Amino acid sequence: MKRLLIIFALTIIAFGCIACSSGPGGDVHWNSGNNPYRPLDMPADSKAATYVREGNSFAINFIDQVNAVTDKDFITSPLSMQFLLGMLLNGAQGQTADEICKVLGYGADEVAAVNDFCLQLLRQLPDLDRQITLEIANAIVVNQKWPLLENYKATVGKFYEAEVENMDFSDRAGTVKKINDWCSDHTNGLIPEIINDVDEDKLAILMNAMYFKSQWAESLKFDKAQTKNEPFKLEDGTKKSVPMMKNHSELPCQGTDVFTAVRLPYGNGAYNMVVVLPDEGFTLEDVLESLKEETWSDFYLNMVRCDVDLWLPKFETKFSINLNDILSTMGMPSAFDKNTADFKAMSDHALFLSLVKQDAVIKVDEEGTEAAAVSRGDMMDSAILKPGKNVVFHADRPFFYIITENSTGAIIFAGKFCGK
Repeated sequence: MKRLLIIFALTIIAFGCIACSSGPGGDVHWNSGNNPYRPLDMPADSKAATYVREGNSFAINFIDQVNAVTDKDFITSPLSMQFLLGMLLNGAQGQTADEICKVLGYGADEVAAVNDFCLQLLRQLPDLDRQITLEIANAIVVNQKWPLLENYKATVGKFYEAEVENMDFSDRAGTVKKINDWCSDHTNGLIPEIINDVDEDKLAILMNAMYFKSQWAESLKFDKAQTKNEPFKLEDGTKKSVPMMKNHSELPCQGTDVFTAVRLPYGNGAYNMVVVLPDEGFTLEDVLESLKEETWSDFYLNMVRCDVDLWLPKFETKFSINLNDILSTMGMPSAFDKNTADFKAMSDHALFLSLVKQDAVIKVDEEGTEAAAVSRGDMMDSAILKPGKNVVFHADRPFFYIITENSTGAIIFAGKFCGK
């Protein structure tokens, strides 16, 4: 009997300041005395610091691929895919492993670097801001008929802190309940269900859950009384009315010949939303091409503080996408082909990756940001802005937004708002 290696990755990130300190890009970070700003600290002897750049390059490419297949609003979590592919990588061999490494932006045989990078994020991200709630958890539910290899379990336990539990998949109701309960428990109930049935011939279900919630920083407050309906220009030139939040603050900005970006801080400043707005006459596709030519980390860290007249839509987006074709196009087709896939480092019974799917939601309002994503697998010439420049940043036309860790620009969530 042919057995499919099924991997589910669940990633949920829900986005959850009174003294200040300086940070990258001329930013100012706020804390309440016992909540100082903390940067991501990559060990000097670790390759993980280098691979933040590669991870961000993967994220920009991933966003580009998703944008190419939808003309609607979307929200994705590139970090979800990085964790998922990292766990998959440890179970892969030969060409399959090399392709996954390259898609992630690493060279072949860089499995140890991938693991180190994921472990650093897993251990540090939840502790960078005490005023937010951020939980990251990994688990593998395994069909007890076809167990995982001990070496694989030890590796994902060490670097991904993954819980591994054997289940009787013939007890479909019990297995489904176990998976959904774990999902709900680790996402504060935001994602109560990711599965409604389980195939007895599946090997395993891998899950990565993240929960993140934060208010905007004290330096960035939107007065609800100032939120007014304003015209928003759609990609076809027509207009619709959207609730537009308004603020006038000093914020980190940067621009190129194609777009302008502004950084909006959460909490103590450890996390931000970067809103990337095409200049008049340019499209979102132009922005992505420009971002791919830029080094995202350098662009992000070279932002300067400007006096910003900010308009930002109040919005909520829900999005779902099958990622098999996208990941294949990005460079890992072997994983989805039963004749070429090699996941024998995971289990003697592993066959191929049959489905990767992501469901996500984001809500942006005057209080802050809340977002969730479920990734399931069934297996970026600058026209530099000057400090102090007055910037009119009215996001009244389609834009991208990227939620990042502040000190490195590491991309956690990304999406598009085009008003439909």
